[in-house]
Amino acid sequence: MSEKQVELAAAEILRPELTQYCYRMLGSIFDADDAVQDTFIRAWQNWDQLREESSRRFWLYRIATNICLDKLRSAKRRALPMDLSGPTSPISEPQDQLPLTAWVWPAPGTIRDPAELVAQKDTIRLSFIAVLQTLPPRQRAVLILCDVFRWSAKESADALGMTAAGVNSALQRARKNISQANLRSAAFRDLDVTIDLQLLNRYVDAFEAYDIDALMALFHEDGSLSMPPFVMWVRGRSNLVSFYQATKSHCVGSRLVPVTVNGNTPAFAQYVPAGSNETLEPWGIHVLEVKDSKIAHIHTFIDAALYARFGLPSRLNANQPIDRHA
Repeated sequence: MSEKQVELAAAEILRPELTQYCYRMLGSIFDADDAVQDTFIRAWQNWDQLREESSRRFWLYRIATNICLDKLRSAKRRALPMDLSGPTSPISEPQDQLPLTAWVWPAPGTIRDPAELVAQKDTIRLSFIAVLQTLPPRQRAVLILCDVFRWSAKESADALGMTAAGVNSALQRARKNISQANLRSAAFRDLDVTIDLQLLNRYVDAFEAYDIDALMALFHEDGSLSMPPFVMWVRGRSNLVSFYQATKSHCVGSRLVPVTVNGNTPAFAQYVPAGSNETLEPWGIHVLEVKDSKIAHIHTFIDAALYARFGLPSRLNANQPIDRHA
């Protein structure tokens, strides 16, 4: 291998953290993957500059930040449904959609280090990703580096091509803007992060049997559900009952496969009956927000492309056994 290849191969160890950074910046794991790939392409093309840099890490973050800023220059803010409109009533089968680029999407739960997970658990949740999207892009970058990754003002300045004073000023404005953001999804930021296996098992049993009464017993009275890219979202048990009744024909016979998203948030990939009774196909990933051992909200993210990114199969045999604790 050439010296250039050796240097860039060594830099690959930074890919996971760069992906976490770009995901928080962009709100989409697919856009984050693209940004990180572009980062390494530009690093390869401009490798000679690496010799002039004091830190390979800061150099790569500077490239990644510039790529994210370019992507965000003409992009609209990504959001969760409850941050765009009020709950729907009366309830009918969802119809109106926004483009995939309008929504915050989940990322695979790839943080394995327990210490890192504890340190970052509140900064990888969907509600935090959503509030980050309300910040101007450069404030967003400063807040992520300083308050999430715990970089110093000087380190952040080196990575962003700013002065330390500029970083501190941008950080103060970002913190103020975050505190003033009035998002409904902010209610999910302080919910339980411990995994309640009994609740999860009851949810799988109730959903796969499509027992609406059993499902309702798992929700808080004001529990809610959303389904990006559909705009509508539903709140309150009576409306949830109407929603589950309206979508029954599509969901009966589904199977749920456990996955983990955004750190350690429990989730399930729903597979629905396809053309035959033997084959099931991807539909949506259910992400549960839990409070006091009951469901406060379920995000159902409907995008089949997520399944491959989460390492999930593109088809499922209806009769195959599923390990619920995978």
